Amino acid sequence: MLKFALKLDGVASFLLGVLTVLVRPEVGMPAGLQIGLGLFCVFYGVGVYFLGTREVPDRRIVLLVIIGNTVWALDSVLTATAGWFPLSGLGVALVLAQGLAVLGFAVLQFAGLRSAASATGRGTPPRPRTLA
Repeated sequence: MLKFALKLDGVASFLLGVLTVLVRPEVGMPAGLQIGLGLFCVFYGVGVYFLGTREVPDRRIVLLVIIGNTVWALDSVLTATAGWFPLSGLGVALVLAQGLAVLGFAVLQFAGLRSAASATGRGTPPRPRTLA
């Protein structure tokens, strides 16, 4: 499940980045920022997809991806609601939709990471139960 979640995140991020750079839908965000975010998504997508192709993805890098996705999702909510940019209605909807998708990737990746850790025995062992 972890490798699938990483690859899905990679493909979705890459495609969003290409769409943002080439089409640049009018959402009310400065064009330079929109292009920069799009290019970031392209390179991020390639990197995360590559991580998902590894036999055993590096746990530390996966954790960074999960943290980054969580921060991105929270920032998306703030961007859509805080009035930092004069986003159009379409802009608010797109920012919130991609933020929700990114949060979904983080949840899938976290679940996959936990599952992989328990399957390999590399996870934290449960604490022994003691009677108090």
